[in-house]
Amino acid sequence: VQLQASGGGLVQAGESLRLSCVASGNIFSIDMMAWYRQDPGKSREFLASITRRGTAVYAPSVKGRFTISRDNDKNTVSLQMDSLKSEDTAVYLCNVDLFGGGYIFGQGTLVTVSS
Repeated sequence: VQLQASGGGLVQAGESLRLSCVASGNIFSIDMMAWYRQDPGKSREFLASITRRGTAVYAPSVKGRFTISRDNDKNTVSLQMDSLKSEDTAVYLCNVDLFGGGYIFGQGTLVTVSS
């Protein structure tokens, strides 16, 4: 499975941004899809995940501001980010868990929020 994330960019605090991630390859092996983020020098932070049926889970830091969605037909997972803050600045990474175990991270897309 390969993951390609897009949608990152530079926005001002309070604005919105939508990230997308397209999966290709052995897509039938994909179970959970999720988003993480990582600041240089910091550990990777879980943001949100979504099952094939659409059940979503959010980290407390983004709950109420970020919305994860998934299109199984298009093999995509998206992250709508509203009310962005400067501390949301990071590289955002798409992730999938595979049936039978294992996981894959995509390359990531940079989000910069200026205050």
